[in-house]
Amino acid sequence: MNGIMALAMQATNQALEAETLAGSKTDFTFWSMFAEADIVVQLVMIMLIASSVWGWSIIYNTWQRVKDARQKSDDFEDDFWSGQSLDALHERLRTNPDHPMAAVFVTAMREWQRSMSGNRSNVDKLTIQDRINKVMHVTTTREMERLEGQVGYLATIGSAAPFVGLFGTVWGIMNAFTAIAQSSDTSLASIGGPIAEALLATALGLVAAIPAVIAYNKLSTDLGRYAARVEGFSDEFSAILSRQLDERE
Repeated sequence: MNGIMALAMQATNQALEAETLAGSKTDFTFWSMFAEADIVVQLVMIMLIASSVWGWSIIYNTWQRVKDARQKSDDFEDDFWSGQSLDALHERLRTNPDHPMAAVFVTAMREWQRSMSGNRSNVDKLTIQDRINKVMHVTTTREMERLEGQVGYLATIGSAAPFVGLFGTVWGIMNAFTAIAQSSDTSLASIGGPIAEALLATALGLVAAIPAVIAYNKLSTDLGRYAARVEGFSDEFSAILSRQLDERE
């Protein structure tokens, strides 16, 4: 009887120990690891999360602006090459040129009308043409800078975020090993949690950097193509105005 009682007590103690160990296991969810991390690592994580949110907002806003500019430019070019009067088109767009191509057209037409409103006999044709080309170039540069917005920051996020995350990981691992040395507990259970918390910073750095790099390359390519399209329109419009100057002589 005593032997049976002893075995029962032993089994009960083992069950209690197993339940205690299960309850004391580290919770490896994101929020628990964030809460258990060092204050410096927490600040790094917050910075990386904020950078990721900022990067996604830049990506969405820029993508939307480029998409709208393309659609409006398609409609504008349809109107421009439809054969309608350029003066009528300018009258319709001059108060609200809402995309770069329209802004270039309105600026060039405004300069054209100013140049042709005076005494043309005293104005050199090359001077007028040069002036129009300059205002179109300045307008193209200004409008493209406005269209690009904060795209350049995506490159900064993409290059800096992994290193910021690595800094948080190194700091967290350094603190983990310092705590291990002070407690003299080298078991895997004691170091697994702190190291996982530290590595979370590197993971967040990659989460912020990878989309930023991909989006930067894609948006830069799209912006470059659209800029070339606007410049091509400027050259074509300049040729049209040059022919009109020749016809007025």
